[in-house]
Amino acid sequence: MRIEEVQSTSKKQRIATHTHIKGLGLDANGTAIGMSAGFVGQAAAREASGLVVDMIRQKKMAGRALLLAGPPATGKTALALGISQELGSKVPFCPMVGSEVYSSEVKKTEVLMENFRRAIGLRIKENKEVYEGEVTELSPEEAESSTGGYGKSISHVVIGLKTVKGTKQLKLDPTIYDALIKEKVAVGDVIYIEANSGAVKRVGRCDSFATEYDLEAEEYVPIPKGEVHKKKEIVQDVTLHDLDAANAQPQGGQDILSLMGQMMKPRKTEITEKLRQEINKVVNRYIDEGIAELVPGVLFIDEVHMLDIECFSYLNRALESSLSPIVILATNRGICTVRGTDMTSPHGIPVDLLDRLVIVRTETYGPIEMIQILAIRAQVEEIDIDEDSLAFLGEVGQQTSLRHAIQLLSPASVVAKANGREKISKADLEEVGALYLDAKSSAHLLQEQQERYIT
Repeated sequence: MRIEEVQSTSKKQRIATHTHIKGLGLDANGTAIGMSAGFVGQAAAREASGLVVDMIRQKKMAGRALLLAGPPATGKTALALGISQELGSKVPFCPMVGSEVYSSEVKKTEVLMENFRRAIGLRIKENKEVYEGEVTELSPEEAESSTGGYGKSISHVVIGLKTVKGTKQLKLDPTIYDALIKEKVAVGDVIYIEANSGAVKRVGRCDSFATEYDLEAEEYVPIPKGEVHKKKEIVQDVTLHDLDAANAQPQGGQDILSLMGQMMKPRKTEITEKLRQEINKVVNRYIDEGIAELVPGVLFIDEVHMLDIECFSYLNRALESSLSPIVILATNRGICTVRGTDMTSPHGIPVDLLDRLVIVRTETYGPIEMIQILAIRAQVEEIDIDEDSLAFLGEVGQQTSLRHAIQLLSPASVVAKANGREKISKADLEEVGALYLDAKSSAHLLQEQQERYIT
């Protein structure tokens, strides 16, 4: 007899470069805690970012821009992600890279505007009348077909709904019966029906039926509290880009050409300025009426030196518009040429745009900070490493780069396991270090063996 253990289907989280960042790691007064929320060091930059978070929450930062400038591997992207974690999931955070704007299908300025709109949220509050409860009865009433003939059509549906406080019988339109069939509603399910639109949503199976089967395919929910008929305030979070995209796509008809157009994947189309202005008018009306509230989010542009002069002049204009998010830029360049021109400028950004930016500097990490970062990464990647090996890896990071030192952790762990050990030792790191070169060693080798390579 075979007995097999069923593996859990719960999705394992993939470990990414910044998985360990959980926030900015500040105390209640906004002072940086030495080692907190996955961050080590960079106290001044974290405190400056904390003030930006406070301004965003008070909606005093819209239309302003922040530049994170510092050498490579000093935590610029981590700072931006820390800001997004502090703001929470309700505030839109749209990350992009400078090179994303170069597309063969869409203009550069259009890509920028699209991301600008993605970073502006709209919280719409709606009062809806809903009928909610566990289905106790579901019986369609038939009547003679109005079109004549022998068939019978459904004239109405009688449905019984039960909550903790009471039960109600409802007589529903036949169109709602179609929605009930589509949602596969059966007796014992918890559903809610919107009174205005007649939309039906199946929430799940009532938890009183939880002992019926052992299969985990069904989601069991408790029986709703309160009355069957209730008024609910539904809050929806959308971005302005969602509204643009929904209104830009024409709804196809039933003719063959429309169906063919829907089946064939269309090319990416640009959203016109006229459509955006119309949407802005509607959004402003909603805000004035108190139906909606504007939530300015964050647009994070990494490697901003990759943008050219056209994009920078467009950014200048976009930052001045009434509907504008908070823009955070990041670059690791010093004084270099502005793309698309012959002029040199700090960070590869034109001086007129630099004037508008608040600049936050990130510092290179010291040896102790590097060891602390490596210890955090080892913990996140579930790698066992002793103190001596961490100290040795910290030295490697000082001589090469922090990124190279972090990249050596995983192969060293594989080597240790191949040698029959769980913990990484210094010998494993030396073996892996000999196998993989860092950028500086590779450049040194190229200089020594220049004649062997094609130039």
